[in-house]
Amino acid sequence: MSRKLVAGVDSSTQSVKIVVRDAVTGELIREGRGTHPDGTEISPSKWLSELTSSSKGLLDDVAAISIGAQQHGMVVVDDNKQVVRDALLWNDTRSADAATELIKDFGGPDKWAQAIGSVPVAAFTVSKLRWLANSEPTNAAKVSGVMLPHDWLTWQLMGTPDEFVTDRGDASGTGYWSAQTNEYRKDLLKLALGKEVQLPRVASPNEIIGQTTTGIAVAPGTGDNMAAALGLGATTGDIVISLGTSGTAYTVSDNPTNDASGVIAGFADATGKYLPLACTLNAARVINAGAAVLNVSLDQFAELALNAKPGSEGIVLLPYLDGERTPNLPNAKGSLHGLTRSNMTPANFARACIEGMLCSLAEASDVITNFGKGTKPNRVVLIGGAAASKAVQEIAATLFNVPVHIPPAAEYVADGAARQAAWALSGELNPPLWDLKGSVIKQVNFQESIRKAYREAFQGSFA
Repeated sequence: MSRKLVAGVDSSTQSVKIVVRDAVTGELIREGRGTHPDGTEISPSKWLSELTSSSKGLLDDVAAISIGAQQHGMVVVDDNKQVVRDALLWNDTRSADAATELIKDFGGPDKWAQAIGSVPVAAFTVSKLRWLANSEPTNAAKVSGVMLPHDWLTWQLMGTPDEFVTDRGDASGTGYWSAQTNEYRKDLLKLALGKEVQLPRVASPNEIIGQTTTGIAVAPGTGDNMAAALGLGATTGDIVISLGTSGTAYTVSDNPTNDASGVIAGFADATGKYLPLACTLNAARVINAGAAVLNVSLDQFAELALNAKPGSEGIVLLPYLDGERTPNLPNAKGSLHGLTRSNMTPANFARACIEGMLCSLAEASDVITNFGKGTKPNRVVLIGGAAASKAVQEIAATLFNVPVHIPPAAEYVADGAARQAAWALSGELNPPLWDLKGSVIKQVNFQESIRKAYREAFQGSFA
């Protein structure tokens, strides 16, 4: 019997990655990649053209495909199903004031948390729709349908049928779908845009929703964090820290969350459970910027950081280089604290950059595990491009009080999408069990003093 192959796509802010895997074993057969233009808004056609060119020759014998993509982005179409304007991406913060307006208009953060499990921030689609209504009323008037990036790509692959389709994981990041009730809140959509429009149907996690124009079965797809959790096989008790363009901390939970502080987004996952998540705008880019300041390579930057003592001899970086989402400080700037003539060295600066990036996410992960019915973590799983750095791995072990696991480098968002495609193809109740290689484990070397210094610097700056 010939084996069946499945494809998974990660259409991220910066690039597209495609993996083709064996549907039963998960064996990697082949892969491809391409690059997206920089910026916080983009024509969705760029995603499609890059996916098409990067997957050329990869999908000929594939039985099923699924799309994982960046969360929250706003894709709006008109009556003729044409894109009205360039998509606004999750990291476009011009909608910060709109989020504040929406929170007030609906009666405050408590009401939002009870309604959808989250409090709107600039990243959420609902905030971007309010921005559109306020700032581009002519375009807003043309809108007849709203999709997320993964929804739009899936729709294009299927030849733009009348129905749009999404999944509960990505839908839970819109700001107008509730992970607690599994229903759209069309009143919140209308509050943002001023009218109701066509929204995607929320498919079951393991549903075949249609076919591509070339006859490949299509699974619902999901958001990037939900796909990564599925690709990792994350379970309750895991705290996943992802270090990409943004930083995320999340865990798989049996229970929904509704954090009125806005720190935790009460997302759904890609399997029917929940994915409480905190996101920072500044992760790997902090290291890139730090290396640029010192005019060294990333490898040299890591070596400098490892040559410094834990705690960077008192230097603390608050890494809000592009504003921040967690905590919700969209107009904040990065800042260095504790500088003296004796500690102001390249090595200390390099280490402070990495410690600041990781402390930001460690603080976020603590909020997640301490909230409500949170489960005590038994390990941290460190993924993303910056997780490959030896300095990041070693320093992470000083900032978390549980072992840090570093899985082999892989495209976990694309892998999770592929696993979803295999699940839908199988017709089984649970996703297939793929045998992933073991993690490198960094044992606990927790130093509370570093975390304490970070908190004190934050409180001094934003009290």
